[in-house]
Amino acid sequence: MKVAIIGAGNMGGAIARGLCGPQSPFVPDNIWVSNPSLPKLKALQTEFPTIHITTNNCEAAADADIIILAVKPWLMEQVCREIPWSEAKQIIISVAAGITLARLDELTGIHQKALFRLVPNTAISLSESMTLMASQGADEEDEQQILKIFQTMGQAMLIPEAKIAAATAMTSCGIAYALKYIQAAMQAGIELGIYPKDGMKMVAQSMKGAAELILQNDTHPSVEIDKVCTPGGITIKGINTLEHEGFGSALIKAIKASC
Repeated sequence: MKVAIIGAGNMGGAIARGLCGPQSPFVPDNIWVSNPSLPKLKALQTEFPTIHITTNNCEAAADADIIILAVKPWLMEQVCREIPWSEAKQIIISVAAGITLARLDELTGIHQKALFRLVPNTAISLSESMTLMASQGADEEDEQQILKIFQTMGQAMLIPEAKIAAATAMTSCGIAYALKYIQAAMQAGIELGIYPKDGMKMVAQSMKGAAELILQNDTHPSVEIDKVCTPGGITIKGINTLEHEGFGSALIKAIKASC
């Protein structure tokens, strides 16, 4: 099965690295990546010598079973015009923000196909993405196939397209909010005498541990917070300070703003 990735920017490159990862059902030999310039393609080929690279979108897409469009939204129309879409059923995946499935259907111009709108985050390069997807014209087999592929690169979830904007704010944008917390906690640590590099590891591992408690135990944040907040202890003082300073409200506003 041939997979073509059109675009080797931050997201296209991250997806390519994820697809070449050890948990992926694909091998680099079956993956083609196209990009207008060579440096990013050469970087990929340095990591994965058998991956196919080209500056020609048509060459990459030719006879591909799955085509992943990882280009900027304003380039989608131009790129879709270039590609000789197959009359055979293909799976076409768009990573372009704001391009609806209806618009993707117009741009590709072939109606015998399965369309997916995909929202990963940058952690896909480490196989730790939270990937959202919505589909049109895809049967259950198609949906399960794409879910299975992207579940090897973290978590993947099929949701109605109407929920994409809200979920994107929580996941694709949300990774930046999590990183902002790490940055702020590091700054506090520096003020308290912790070296930045040490503080970064401390906070990042604590964030990772918190996430794993939720994911592995299928528990609720409140339950895990209660386990840490002993009566009269230091953690509850910090939690109450966050509440007084509007931490939760600020985060809710940020996610709603991104939506």
